[in-house]
Amino acid sequence: MVTGEHSNMPVEKNITLERPSNIELTCQFTTSGDLNSVNVTWRKGDELLENNYLINATGSILYTQYMFTIVNSEQMGSYSCFFEEKKEQRGTFNFKVPELHEKKKPLITYVGDSVVLMCKCQGCFPLNWTWYSSNGSVQVPVGVPINNKYVINGKTANETRLKIMQLSEEDQGSYWCQAIFQLGESEEHIEIVVLSYWVPLKAFLGIAAEVVLLVAIILLCEMYTQKKKKHSDDGKEFEQIEQLKSDDSNGIENNAPRHRKNESVGQ
Repeated sequence: MVTGEHSNMPVEKNITLERPSNIELTCQFTTSGDLNSVNVTWRKGDELLENNYLINATGSILYTQYMFTIVNSEQMGSYSCFFEEKKEQRGTFNFKVPELHEKKKPLITYVGDSVVLMCKCQGCFPLNWTWYSSNGSVQVPVGVPINNKYVINGKTANETRLKIMQLSEEDQGSYWCQAIFQLGESEEHIEIVVLSYWVPLKAFLGIAAEVVLLVAIILLCEMYTQKKKKHSDDGKEFEQIEQLKSDDSNGIENNAPRHRKNESVGQ
């Protein structure tokens, strides 16, 4: 629906379809000028549609309606109404099949483990589901069990699950689930990262090495501090001993002359 004479912004509406349907699209345009001077057209993409639409007017409002039936995927896409006066006004209807919903973040797992990939279509029921993998530019269908490596199932009709067992590093990459509807296909991809157990072990060993190095540095600093303190204490003790020896020596020298003087007086 298009409203407003002076609006330059196109109006868009998304419509989801999974099966053939009868469609009625309606646009309206309000103007203060002459309604007969407004040119009305419809297009599918860049293709001009010349039939199956009506034009009506009520007061200063101009209506147009386009009616058709969508029966296959070629009729899906964008349909637009155009009102051409002084400025062109446009309204667009985008027809799409339902979208799939899945986690966007990569799944990280390890060699030898199993993983379950799931795709779900909310409120819709595909005719069929398919899976394929891609590692680079090569896409490989996944569906035929190889040595019981793959299992495909789903609890309900609107979901699918792919179980991959005994993972190896070659199994990492993009996996695509595809939902098939009467009016087209919709797909979503899931990224798998397969790690070796050496990866977390290397990280653990690296952290352990850093801890050991830090403890060794602390112990060396402590030993250096204790050794320096011991040398300082030994120096102080040596100075005290020298001081005591000096005091004792001075006492002997002072007493000796006095002893000889006393002997001289006695004579």
